[in-house]
Amino acid sequence: MGADLESLSEATSGAIGALVSTTILYPLDTCKTKYQAEVRDHHKQKYRNISDVLWEAISTRQVLSLYQGLGTKNLQSFISQFVYFYGYSFFKRLYLEKSGNKTIGTKANLIIAAAAGACTVLVTQPLDTASSRMQTSEFGKSKGLWKTLSEGTWGEAFDGLGISLLLTSNPSIQYTVFDQLKQRLLKRKLNQKTGTESSPEALSALSAFVLGAVSKCVATCLTYPAIRCKVTIQAAESDEDWNQEAEQKAQKTVSGALYSIWKREGLLGFFKGLHAQILKTVLSSALLLMIKEKITKTTWVLMLALKRYLFITHTRLKKST
Repeated sequence: MGADLESLSEATSGAIGALVSTTILYPLDTCKTKYQAEVRDHHKQKYRNISDVLWEAISTRQVLSLYQGLGTKNLQSFISQFVYFYGYSFFKRLYLEKSGNKTIGTKANLIIAAAAGACTVLVTQPLDTASSRMQTSEFGKSKGLWKTLSEGTWGEAFDGLGISLLLTSNPSIQYTVFDQLKQRLLKRKLNQKTGTESSPEALSALSAFVLGAVSKCVATCLTYPAIRCKVTIQAAESDEDWNQEAEQKAQKTVSGALYSIWKREGLLGFFKGLHAQILKTVLSSALLLMIKEKITKTTWVLMLALKRYLFITHTRLKKST
């Protein structure tokens, strides 16, 4: 029960952290996504940099449209982080119990993180596709979640599933780097801990922020070309950008997205918006992990109290009957 309680505590605190960080950074995420989704020749580009997206929203008096799709993104973030952290914590503990090891190696950590990531993608892919389409819609013309999903087929709701599964390597790299650095920082404290059931050790806010930033930066740089392809596949269709239906359909496949980026922008096109991606994801990940580390103990204590309360209530009811 202790293992399940810790997994649940990790999942809940991770999901809350994701919700807060996503909301705070959402306008930046919208600007980044619209900038990444544009695949044009250099002399025809609508957005020269990420600030052009922000200026468009301001000049057209559509600043609030920077939040279009926030509800869907928050739902997706909460569910994905809950599933990921629960799966990661559960698989990690299961591995340690079955193997008899006291620590987990880098290879095993990568495999466990990838497995948790794959489970997360399968559960949340339709929400991910919908939020991308909402963000890349013209300002003021975004549709709701249900309408966005119902306009296409069920298969289209899973656009980019293959590349999303490939991108499970991103959080795998991120959390492996973070976890290994965290274990080293907490090694002395962990060695000093003795005794019975107690809350897990937590990093300081500053340490968690720095480690979160470093780990996410490494993962983002390694996987960015796939991230760019995924955004172009999931982006809302625009007659202004795509005049030919055949080319529009080709854009929705991995090979079509790769070819379009290569043809129109060249090799550097696969890294268009990398700086914006790093800025957003590093800040988001660092905030998420910082918040998660700071509320993990509180979540643990609350769940432990709830567990004991339910046990006492059950015992009393059993005696009364």
